[in-house]
Amino acid sequence: MTVPIIRPVFDQAELDALTACLESGMVSQGTRVADFERLFAAYLGKGDAVALSSCTAALHVALLALGVGPGDEVIVPALTWVATANAVACTGARPVFADVQPETFALDPDAARRVLSPRTRGIIPVHLFGLCADMDALAGLAGEHGLFVLEDAACALGSLYKGRRAGLLGDASCFSFHPRKVITTGEGGMICSERADILRTARSLRSHGCRPLAAEAPAWAMPEVPHLGYNYRMTDLQGALGCAQMAKLEDILAERARIADVYAGLLRGTSVMPPLTPADCRHSWQSYVVRFADMASRNAAADRLTRAGVQCRPGTHAVHRLGWHRARIAAQSDICPAASLCEDTSLALPVVHGMDFATQQAIVSELLNA
Repeated sequence: MTVPIIRPVFDQAELDALTACLESGMVSQGTRVADFERLFAAYLGKGDAVALSSCTAALHVALLALGVGPGDEVIVPALTWVATANAVACTGARPVFADVQPETFALDPDAARRVLSPRTRGIIPVHLFGLCADMDALAGLAGEHGLFVLEDAACALGSLYKGRRAGLLGDASCFSFHPRKVITTGEGGMICSERADILRTARSLRSHGCRPLAAEAPAWAMPEVPHLGYNYRMTDLQGALGCAQMAKLEDILAERARIADVYAGLLRGTSVMPPLTPADCRHSWQSYVVRFADMASRNAAADRLTRAGVQCRPGTHAVHRLGWHRARIAAQSDICPAASLCEDTSLALPVVHGMDFATQQAIVSELLNA
């Protein structure tokens, strides 16, 4: 068999959206990006949305809009894709790694408290693989110390935390539309917030730091440039894809939940640990990540799956062990052992729209060497 780890859900709707965009001649940032932003904000139900070229760009811009810069510290979980920490470093601030809870893969509030310092400006909880972090505890910690909370919701479109949507749980949030995410525009990101100051600055920074011209501005007018900005714009081709994908969102979430339920049933009572699914949260199942007792067992299972034609990969990085960041910590021992354990023992299984029971059964059989 050949099973990819993910396959985007595209059909005629995406083709029609792209064709209409190409026929319009408007392929840079324009009306389709604005339409995508409106649809996205309406789905969240509050605030507004600003589209960018990637979630990494969104994190960078959101941090700048929150006033982060040299001399500041921002707490990030040690288990995440490296972009979370990189975005902090790109502002000139220092990412400070805190350990995670291995059961949820999420930032441990107690560990975050232990790394607070007078230079701490904010916390970035990551809703890793689609399960929300412990936002009540983290928001409480932030409130005690006057810190911002920036949700890295790259994996969490459609996730719920105690009935509230991911993306509405902090000062701002950032989403990803990479092909492994719930919906995709190829690449792309979104900043969401209820704070007008963050949104206004984000719109300027994504477009070279320019202030948008008023609709009635004369043809000879040029924009002011109040900020040092970037070219982080999303294209209308991506916006068109995003609009088509938003129409499928609930169906995609339901299908991912079905696949996750099948995996959970097949793994029940085995030595492989399925992901935790708290009753008061909805998991988006951006990834279905299991854990093994040790690295050797994980590696052997990954090798078996690969030989059988099944794509898999470790959950994500323990970022504090990666070269650039490790060199700036200079610790004599592992400062975040739970994150290291999760990287070494985790494996993401395929979540492909339309997978049948027999395929999942075969995957689990290889996983267990049964």
